[in-house]
Amino acid sequence: MSIKFGPEYVRAIAPYQGGKPIAEVAREFGLDEAKIIKLASNENPLGMPESAKVAMQKAVADIGRYPDANGFDLKAAITAKYDVPSEWITLGNGSNDILELATHAFVQAGQAAMYAEYSFVVYALATQAVGARAIVVKAKDYGHDLDAMAAAITDDTKLIFIANPNNPTGSFIPAAELEAFLARVPPQIVVVLDEAYNEYLPPELQYESISWVRKYPNLLVSRTMSKAYGLAGLRIGFGIAQPVITDLLNRIRQPFNVNSLAQAAAVAALNDTAFLQRSAQLNRDGYRQLTQTFDELGLEYVPSFGNFVMVKVGADEAAGARVNLALLKQGIIVRPVANYGLPQWLRVTIGLPDENAAFIDALKKLLS
Repeated sequence: MSIKFGPEYVRAIAPYQGGKPIAEVAREFGLDEAKIIKLASNENPLGMPESAKVAMQKAVADIGRYPDANGFDLKAAITAKYDVPSEWITLGNGSNDILELATHAFVQAGQAAMYAEYSFVVYALATQAVGARAIVVKAKDYGHDLDAMAAAITDDTKLIFIANPNNPTGSFIPAAELEAFLARVPPQIVVVLDEAYNEYLPPELQYESISWVRKYPNLLVSRTMSKAYGLAGLRIGFGIAQPVITDLLNRIRQPFNVNSLAQAAAVAALNDTAFLQRSAQLNRDGYRQLTQTFDELGLEYVPSFGNFVMVKVGADEAAGARVNLALLKQGIIVRPVANYGLPQWLRVTIGLPDENAAFIDALKKLLS
């Protein structure tokens, strides 16, 4: 008789699978690492800003000491940028940390958390990790159906996740629709607005969700420094909410969850507006480069507002896996999304122009 440890709902969790690392693909297919192109994990193809590198180098001198557990300098930078008090801020080991902290703080086993079909897999994993019930609302045009989500709220719903723009589909909810939804949510239910790709929105679609935090005490806005700010490897994110929420998050947050180098780099990156603008422009240009090709090839894709595009590469259920494998053999890493129930699709991160071109060339040859 084998011994089983832990609750059943933990044993049932399928661990998160990230995009394949370059080194793994090189080993698996006998390729030169230097020639592999990774377009799988929505990383900034520019890498990290020079300003952040300089800040990290200075911080290395004090690396033998523990980081500032309260992140004073980083909170001050966030306060200056978003005009919120420091007690409204929770620092996270990536925005993933904020999502998981919120689940642990506000949902108990047997209660419910809600999210949309085709939304970030961590919502499901975090819900399952606390033994909660998932309310998964069917997507509308590969995005959130806010009317259906409002109608699906139950007495035991404690947390609602909304990603805007959404990952992996790239869909976007206009500000007016989103605020109207917030007004409909009962005040005892916490809403997590996950804005990991917010910085990629064109100016005409930008909105200030922080103003909603002042209006709705049950709103938690989550941001990351992994995407447009280019700090994915440092794992740094933050949440902004009123103290009624942040006080609880900081009670269960690990005291040194954000390391010294990440804090120093994040302060510099937050103030580097030139790098952020360059990243956004590169993304807009790359989006046109990819989608024009998809149009030429007659491929269906979901209009995206992030730094990636989800494209349908075949009609049969094995299409995504087949094309993905063929691309891997050529040293191009993209992201299959069969685990989201989309086996015919691939998610492609927008890269540098030559990286996009290499992917396009390989895809054309495969599909021809």
